[in-house]
This record gives sequence, structure tokens and C-alpha cells, in this order.
Amino acid sequence: MKKDTGMSRKVDELGRIVIPKEIREKFEIKTNDRLDIYVENDVISLVKDSHKCIFCSSTKDLIDHNNKHVCNKCMQKLVKKFMIM
Repeated sequence: MKKDTGMSRKVDELGRIVIPKEIREKFEIKTNDRLDIYVENDVISLVKDSHKCIFCSSTKDLIDHNNKHVCNKCMQKLVKKFMIM
């Protein structure tokens, strides 16, 4: 459900917008957090990164390395691939 916040922001010359502090606080968005960008018809949605595997998008059994997430299944495939090499 869409809710009008009464806020609007201009896009700068680099294509950036500032997310208002009130919204960042409400959704606990911190500096360097990743936001996923979705587009459906004429709507652009920003969704706080749900911590998903960078290879298969799974959200289960994640291993975190340098703010990148890999699921256990993909990690096993990587280990197997590099053990063979």
C-alpha cells in the first residue's frame, strides 16, 4: 500500500537523491547499507538488502564475508570447484 510521506527530493546531476533522515531512521538504514532497486510498471522501489546470496539469491544459511553473502550451498560448490583446480 502506498503512503504519501509529503516529502520530495530533487535528483542531483549525478542521479542521486537523499533519503530523508526520518525515513532512514524508521527503516534503520545506515551509512553503507545496501538497498535493492526494483521497478514495476512506473514504480521504483527501494528495499533494504535482505541479506541474500550473491550467486543464487537464497536467504538461507548465509555466510558473511566483507559484507557479501554466500549461502552454504553455493559455498560448497565454490570449494569443490577450487579444490579440483
